[in-house]
Amino acid sequence: MSANTPTNLTRTPAAAPFKLVAFDMDSTLIQAECIDEIAKEAGVGDEVAQVTEAAMRGELDFTQSLTNRVALLKGLDVSVLESVYDRIELMPGAEGLIATLKANGIKTAILSGGFVYFASRFAGRLGIDAYHCNDLGVQDGKLNGQTLGPIVDAQAKADHLVALADRWGIPLEQTASVGDGANDLKVMAAAGLGVAFCAKPTVQEQADVAVNDRDLTAVLPLLGLAGT
Repeated sequence: MSANTPTNLTRTPAAAPFKLVAFDMDSTLIQAECIDEIAKEAGVGDEVAQVTEAAMRGELDFTQSLTNRVALLKGLDVSVLESVYDRIELMPGAEGLIATLKANGIKTAILSGGFVYFASRFAGRLGIDAYHCNDLGVQDGKLNGQTLGPIVDAQAKADHLVALADRWGIPLEQTASVGDGANDLKVMAAAGLGVAFCAKPTVQEQADVAVNDRDLTAVLPLLGLAGT
């Protein structure tokens, strides 16, 4: 089977066109896990990366694992976030995919357990309509080792998708969700179509369709669209 061939398709696209597509950010829209990159700056890169990988496989509680990982970043100068952002690359095909969705009048959103600092910048860069992510606490110009407000976990992602669809008057069957980790499974289940993108095995098994071509434009045919 070619890497471009979607696998495990159990639901076909909605009869009416898709009107909202939500994306995970880390390892989906971008080629990195932001918290792992920040952790490298704090000297705990390997330790944090191992926990991130386990959490994305669904082996750890996401909320607790995120809390523990963020605590290890305490004391890091907030200016480091800019240098981390500067070195993160978009996933191949991200710009083409979002441009095509926008050209077809389809709303887009980032729903991520990652961080607002990065999501706001990538959303602005790509022209994405909305984002809901976690926010890093800062005190005296340094990360304080905590997040602000309720953590955006798997259930929160699903809730945000439902809220966005309601806000824009879009039936849930005309929504799609694209992600790679176990914390994307609930939002995929809530959406009309759940797409596992270069995802962990458990996600590929449970999503409606799995795409293993590391190019986001491979998602377009699943939405009934051709690339630009």
